[in-house]
Amino acid sequence: MYDVIVIGARCAGSPTAMLFARQGYRVLLLEKANFPQDTLSSHYLHMQGVALLNRWGLLDKLRATDAQPITRQVYEAAGVRVEGFSLPMDGLRTTYAPRRFVLDPLLAEGAVEAGVDFRQGCAVNDLVYEDDRVVGVKYTTPGGVQATERARLVVGADGMRSLVARKVGAPNVIEHARLTCVYYSYWAGVPADFELYERPGRWIGVLPTNNDLTLLMTYFPQADFNEVRKGIEPFYLETFRTTAPELWERMQSGERVEQLYGTGHQENYFRKAYGSGWVLVGDAVNHKDSITARGITEAFVQAQTLTDYIGDRLHDDRALSTALRRYENNLSNEALNHYQGALNVAELKPEGRTDMLRKLVGHQEYIDRYFSTLSGAIAIDDFYNEELLTLLDQS
Repeated sequence: MYDVIVIGARCAGSPTAMLFARQGYRVLLLEKANFPQDTLSSHYLHMQGVALLNRWGLLDKLRATDAQPITRQVYEAAGVRVEGFSLPMDGLRTTYAPRRFVLDPLLAEGAVEAGVDFRQGCAVNDLVYEDDRVVGVKYTTPGGVQATERARLVVGADGMRSLVARKVGAPNVIEHARLTCVYYSYWAGVPADFELYERPGRWIGVLPTNNDLTLLMTYFPQADFNEVRKGIEPFYLETFRTTAPELWERMQSGERVEQLYGTGHQENYFRKAYGSGWVLVGDAVNHKDSITARGITEAFVQAQTLTDYIGDRLHDDRALSTALRRYENNLSNEALNHYQGALNVAELKPEGRTDMLRKLVGHQEYIDRYFSTLSGAIAIDDFYNEELLTLLDQS
């Protein structure tokens, strides 16, 4: 019998498994894919996520890959352009946007080094119950054998379409309609910083990643999804031409080297986070529009928070219940702020944001502090301090 079974070995599951194992627990990590394997992702690590990788001893492994370091951010919309970067966290002031076929195996390797029993190519089919408590999982091995394992706690880190959430009937406690659809690809010969471009109804994200490639993303209103998907490439290219002319010129010297990827199924919700014998992390518990690229970073934060709260009290019924309740309550604080922030941006109505940023031009400290709210380096409430509000009133 294991202490913990984690289902899903990507950005939420592998860190959760690793951190439990480092606390001395016997952990099984099950993943249906065989790494390395790519997945749909904006794959940016905000400063908060980089700081956690460093805390876990994995940042140097990421640096050893060819993921390009990012030290400058640009935001441009009608009548305003600001440049700067997040304030540091733990002495770090560099971020990265690694491809998922680079990052996910690195995280899984960290789990294995911590002593986790990692099994790939295993499809979880069902949960095992005793009375009303989840006590294990049933899954199919790569060889087609039906297997059962038991544990004190089952962690669903299995994404937006979580089997664990479905099997336990975890309801959505917060839910909003889809707001955008997104299409992206990778380009060679387009040097870039972390760049954001916006106009009403359009949003562009630009990130340097692995293999000297640049990720170029376009966002459209959800209402346009059916039209956009019928002519993805023309819509994609026209968005760059009309929204970011200078970037468009850079693209003329480059080359798109992969297909266009995308989705119109960007759900926005918080689910019930835990129950008897189970808990959810990552996209399984909270998913939002990818436009602010917070998913990976928040998966890291949730893994750290959950394992910190449980600590050495996994086998104490009362203490475990308290820890899981604290974990769920924590989601309603910082994570909810970032959730609402993503929904605000995903409305693709930049006027209020551009009006504020226009007033910050010439005040680099506040520009960097604004970028820091996105990165997690400072809280949104700390950004809107009395001095800033005075500045905005006077402008």
